[in-house]
Amino acid sequence: MSRGNSKTPKHTLEPDARYGSVLVSKLINYIMKNGKKTVAERIVYNAFDRAAKELKAEPMDIFAAVLKNVGPAVEVKGKRVAGANYQVPVEVNKDRKVVLAFRWIVNAASSRKGAAMYVKLSDELIQAYNNEGAAIKKRDEVHRMAEANKAFAHFARF
Repeated sequence: MSRGNSKTPKHTLEPDARYGSVLVSKLINYIMKNGKKTVAERIVYNAFDRAAKELKAEPMDIFAAVLKNVGPAVEVKGKRVAGANYQVPVEVNKDRKVVLAFRWIVNAASSRKGAAMYVKLSDELIQAYNNEGAAIKKRDEVHRMAEANKAFAHFARF
């Protein structure tokens, strides 16, 4: 079998019902477990409502700001050069930035203890909106790693 340049076409998502946003449906899919989409929708919408009430702002404005705050600008990728592995800092493209932001927000929310998931998610959204919390900590960690390995940036060209 040849590997060629054929790429599998990207799956396009339908926008969500309430906000008409593809990114919100992607977040709902990230939250969803065992195919229970209505449960995931309820969690996301309740979290958005709670965060909007607390921050006194529009839910979509909060969501956009959170994605901007949490999405990393650079990350490190392992590169093998002459038998040695180097952590090479590379810029993050737009799609990966969103994926990482979702992953970090959902992981940070689900690792919190003792509350309903929508409460944990809204708390994480509020903290990320204010540039604090576990998801922001994760982004800063990734940025620090990239900064520490800036000396190997020249390997990114290979």
